[in-house]
Amino acid sequence: MITRGLSCALLALLLAVPALAADRPPNIIYILADDLGYGELGSYGQTKIRTPHLDALAANGMRFTNHYCGAPVCAPSRCVIMTGLHSGHAYVRDNVPNNPSAFGDSFGGQLPIPDETVTVAEVLKTKGYATGAFGKWGLGGVGTPGDPLKQGFDRFFGYNCQRHAHNFYPRYLVDNDKQHKLPGNDRGLTGEHYASQLIADQMLKFIRDHKDEPFFVYYPTLIPHLALQVPDEELDPYRKLGWKETPYKGRSYLPHDEPRAAYAAMISFMDKQVGRIVAQLDELGLSDNTVIIFSSDNGPTHLNPQVDVKFFNSAGGLRGLKGSVYEGGIRVPMIAHWPGKIKPGTASDHISAFQDVMPTLADLAGAKTPKQIDGVSFVPTLLGQGRQKPHRYLVWEFHGYGGQQAVRMGTWKAVRRNCYRDPAGPIELYNLATDPAEQTDLAEQHPQLVQRIADILKAEHTDTPVGWDFAKGHPRNRK
Repeated sequence: MITRGLSCALLALLLAVPALAADRPPNIIYILADDLGYGELGSYGQTKIRTPHLDALAANGMRFTNHYCGAPVCAPSRCVIMTGLHSGHAYVRDNVPNNPSAFGDSFGGQLPIPDETVTVAEVLKTKGYATGAFGKWGLGGVGTPGDPLKQGFDRFFGYNCQRHAHNFYPRYLVDNDKQHKLPGNDRGLTGEHYASQLIADQMLKFIRDHKDEPFFVYYPTLIPHLALQVPDEELDPYRKLGWKETPYKGRSYLPHDEPRAAYAAMISFMDKQVGRIVAQLDELGLSDNTVIIFSSDNGPTHLNPQVDVKFFNSAGGLRGLKGSVYEGGIRVPMIAHWPGKIKPGTASDHISAFQDVMPTLADLAGAKTPKQIDGVSFVPTLLGQGRQKPHRYLVWEFHGYGGQQAVRMGTWKAVRRNCYRDPAGPIELYNLATDPAEQTDLAEQHPQLVQRIADILKAEHTDTPVGWDFAKGHPRNRK
């Protein structure tokens, strides 16, 4: 028999459960494709590559048309995501190798971010989030200060080193700080264990293991970065389309007899994993309290003929590819999905970039960010509530491919190339409102604007102990 006092207490407890659930911050899943172009999703105009699950996210969420990565190559772009600092302030500004490896091979990872770096994972942990990273890291090898386990992540599975990730059938993957050996793999064209499948499986296991607490999943997929490798069962549907193929027999990455079909199949494989995420969230009853954001670390590869970017219209008509600060190298797709919170089928032209990821996710979680970051939360745009603070300008300082800088200010876009040779060299100026493909340089017609942009580039630069000293025209010492 339940006493009156006990029944009242039980009723109070039951009434409190919905309130506790309502107070739980949303789960956050941030998915980062690798070298995916602005035009390579169906929701962004792609007609040859099938991406039904990502297109469904866009149809039921928000698609951003003016979103930018942090840099036109992997490591510096990821540094911007993690730190909320644009590439004129971030520690990593190019792909800089760091050896030796903790495992005695050549895959020691890239330049580690310093121990004192505050990452988005560390920010979310202040609100009790379980944090996991699954895929390609690129910001420090095992045991270095940049090891994800030392930068706020409870769980890591994948590749610490970008160069290790250039093969989808590796001899091992990194499981936290240990080797997860893969018998039957020998870094060839095929093998017994497809890394992207294993990584997705571990990512989904993490979601299930942490379903009863708020979680942050950072899922930097390997796809569609070269090499061209995909299981035959994924390749077959595209092989049957009968596209005219020119076999790639070169030595850059790996050869493939059907490069067009393989590239498309890789992207569709990635899309399938997104579908698995959505299905699992539905199964666990987590969909309504989970924010999914999808983007790409930079534009599509410039390595033709391995990837036929013209055939696929990979850059969506924009100028430039990976390694370039023209639009095709840095403008990337972004899709945001949160049932009941983000209005379905919407598109936003809000100008945003990777430095905005940290403050946005912190805003969603109710967490505080470091004061000295460059990002601006785009939560008002996502939820259609409140006033969206715009950027006065966006800045890129890239220490690769001859040295490049760029500024986006309203509809104006400025580019400075060959900074190694001429740090104060000419600035190109384009009006993206009338010239999104950056074909007509208007610098001579707007000298005052060009000078203002030159002043911005100077003001937004901070020295870094590694990389290139544009002012002195030589590399700094690497530490």
